Amino acid sequence: MMELVSGFPLLLQQFTAMFKKNLLLAWRHKVGTLVHLFSSFFFIFLIFCIQKALEANSASSTGFKTIKDPKPLASPPIPPCEEKDFIKKPCYDFVWSSDGSPEIQTIVDGIMANNPGRQIPSSKVKGFKSTDEVDKWLADNQKICPGALHFAVRDDKVISYGVQTNSTHVAKREEYEDITMKFQIPLQIAAEREIARFLIGDPKFSWNVAFKEFPHPARQLYSAIETVGPTFFLATAMFGFVFQMTSLITEKELKLREAMTMMGLYDTAYWLSWLTWEGIMTVFSSLFIVLFGMMFQFDFFLKNNFVVLYLLFFLFQLNMIGFSFWLSAFISKASSSTTVGFVIFIIGFITQFVTKFFPYDGRTTKKYQIMWSLFPPNLLAKGLFILADATATSQDDGIRLSNIRECGPKERRCVMTISDIYKWLVSSFFLWFVLALYFDNILANASGVKKPLYYFLTPGYWLGTGGVKVKEGKNAIPNDHITPDDADVLEEEHLVKQQSMEGTLDPRIAVQIRGLVKTYPGKKRPFCCCCCCCCKETPPYNAVKGLWVNFAKDQLFCLLGPNGAGKSTTISCLVGITPFTGGDALIYDHSARSSGGMAKIRKLIGVCPQFDVLWSALTGQEHLQLFATIKGLPPASIETIAEKSLAEVKLTEAAKMRAGSYSGGMKRRLSVAIAFIGDPKLVILDEPTTGIDPITRRHVWDIIEEAKKGRSIVLTTHSMEEADILSDRIGIMARGRLRCIGTSIRLKSRFGSGFIANVSLRGGADSQSHESVKQFFKYHLDVLHKEETECYLTFVIPQEKEGRLTNFFAELQDRQHEFGIADIQLGLTTLEEVFLNISRQAELEAAMAEGRLVTLTLTSGESVEIPVGAKHAWIPETESEEHPKGLMVEVYWDQDESGKLCIAGHSAETPVPHNIDPMSLH
Repeated sequence: MMELVSGFPLLLQQFTAMFKKNLLLAWRHKVGTLVHLFSSFFFIFLIFCIQKALEANSASSTGFKTIKDPKPLASPPIPPCEEKDFIKKPCYDFVWSSDGSPEIQTIVDGIMANNPGRQIPSSKVKGFKSTDEVDKWLADNQKICPGALHFAVRDDKVISYGVQTNSTHVAKREEYEDITMKFQIPLQIAAEREIARFLIGDPKFSWNVAFKEFPHPARQLYSAIETVGPTFFLATAMFGFVFQMTSLITEKELKLREAMTMMGLYDTAYWLSWLTWEGIMTVFSSLFIVLFGMMFQFDFFLKNNFVVLYLLFFLFQLNMIGFSFWLSAFISKASSSTTVGFVIFIIGFITQFVTKFFPYDGRTTKKYQIMWSLFPPNLLAKGLFILADATATSQDDGIRLSNIRECGPKERRCVMTISDIYKWLVSSFFLWFVLALYFDNILANASGVKKPLYYFLTPGYWLGTGGVKVKEGKNAIPNDHITPDDADVLEEEHLVKQQSMEGTLDPRIAVQIRGLVKTYPGKKRPFCCCCCCCCKETPPYNAVKGLWVNFAKDQLFCLLGPNGAGKSTTISCLVGITPFTGGDALIYDHSARSSGGMAKIRKLIGVCPQFDVLWSALTGQEHLQLFATIKGLPPASIETIAEKSLAEVKLTEAAKMRAGSYSGGMKRRLSVAIAFIGDPKLVILDEPTTGIDPITRRHVWDIIEEAKKGRSIVLTTHSMEEADILSDRIGIMARGRLRCIGTSIRLKSRFGSGFIANVSLRGGADSQSHESVKQFFKYHLDVLHKEETECYLTFVIPQEKEGRLTNFFAELQDRQHEFGIADIQLGLTTLEEVFLNISRQAELEAAMAEGRLVTLTLTSGESVEIPVGAKHAWIPETESEEHPKGLMVEVYWDQDESGKLCIAGHSAETPVPHNIDPMSLH
């Protein structure tokens, strides 16, 4: 076994490998990476469009400009009535009324003739004799005339007038018409001009009226960045937030992180690699935000100091990364990350809007300010408000590094400065990151494993000590256990116990499991009963019930059992994924119960999990290089070893193909190659040939057979052929207990149905030959044929008849010609039959202990409740004179896919024997 890197060099090597993995995944998912980096361009462009729309809307107003010497506005003419909003056509420019004096007609004619820019035709003017007539006409003809003039001659020197306009404000495209400036003042100026000319008697008299606004500074322009900027910049950060959370949850959900942990990955290397990668992405993402803002010439980005802006966006996005680390500990499905991101965005949108008014208004207590500041979007919103206020008008110079500790120039109550926001963002980032590490440990992982709440207070967590030496295994030996039924299992248990009590370990033993117990606690499930909410606790589940066994070096130990037997749980305990409830396991003299021991064990083992744990975007070669680096192989040898491993599993041509495009068999071969990377002393293969074609399966068997030299291999499989060919010893588990142990031949001879005799008859043999052979077996061995074809007969010979077989087959061979026999084959029953017998017996014991009943439906249609595994069933109410104890049937049992006993059928009804109590049949 080659010497592996350890200590700090290994940590650095793992960090480099994990960082490279993150880089490759980002490169292979280019669209997501580009969106992460450049989404700010889209949102800043939207802000730019909104800002330009606001500026265009206010461009005609001088209120947003600094006016020191206003220019006069010339006297406006009476506009055509068609320019009035919502006017009906034909319309009138104005109407007028008087008492019928000729002076007023002259004045009205002057107004029409002398209107600046255009003369008003007589068809656009209408006169009335009184104001009442005008009011009545306007009421009857709405939206036809914008205004009216009412004249009255007081004497030869005084003519009075009145102006009447419709002052009702109706918005058009969300803008209101200025009735006063557009219609009232032009009518007023025209009336005064013509009255003055008439009274003076000079029709050319100059009457010029101009308007000037007061000098004033520029009003603060409506800022799009201050208003929609917090939401848009939050949306920019949400891309990285969701991408990061999805990556972490995916590795947890697919057990990728678990696989790397089994190969010896340090948590420190894992988290630092993600933090470094996301930190680099945040550096560039924040830089692009500021550069894009400057490119669009926002005063917000041009006037405020570059470093001040950059730090705000960088620290905010870094804070969101820490926040995503923390949230990922609570989520088990990657598909939920988008939903969580959307919810966070909606909450951030609401709280950012509220941040404008609360709690940084100077009237809120410090407690609420602290709580509010823990949510990163709120700090961003406050920072943007301060920086936007500092560049609101053309006179504002923005914020410099020198004054980040000062309050905003327009803040009345100084509660938080830019410097305070930086401090909050940095401190809350560390808070979220530490909480992420803590909750990652105390919440259950994909295998349901978690650490206690106080795990960081134990010395073993920091020092990696406890349970490392052999002697510490003594404390793990459980006092109470179930005595095995099988003599071989009992002998194995006594041997392990003796060695553990003596504190010695046979140098030929690679793994010694000492009373392994694993119990999963019950769960409380809420339910409603009588309008009350209660909790129902499910009972604990005993997955492994005291396992004592040795796995020898240079051998392959095959662990068999039906689903739920405890095989995968045992393996999970051995590789450190699942903690022990009781007992211990020594792997090459290191205890699997302690963190220090497991750290050393992971350098010695290789694992092929039951399901392929691969990144679809990484190639086969990259997978092997990654796991070789995590394992601690010297960097100079990694590439060569990866190529060799690929060649061994016939994946050289697919080395640079992404694993996502591999077939199921190719993925299994890659998983096997990963398990053997680094020449481990113990290899655990959990169903390694599932989904592999027969030719490749044989090749993998050759690899496993060759790999037994110098190491110990633990294999689980559902292929009895695979177990028969590869294993040196076999153990069959059922219901959490080891039921039998030994070589394949030993198990077949002890737990099989006996011997299988296949008699091949010559072609053309008649039915008489068949009957003669069957009668011969019946007379000498008292067995019936099990299968019969035209040329073959198959017999199952019980184990207890082994003593008769020598003479029996000698005589059969002598009469071979007489019976027309071509060939005779004798063999043990298959391992599959042994497996089924053991599983059936374990299931029967469990059913009897639990008192389970099933329904037997008879051919007559009646139903009878019988215990699981019952050989006979009494039929109630069948007593008669002929059959005083009633009738019964023999029940045939089978096993379903999960290994549970189920009724396969029953015999014909027969009388209950006189010496048997019918009730005892149930």
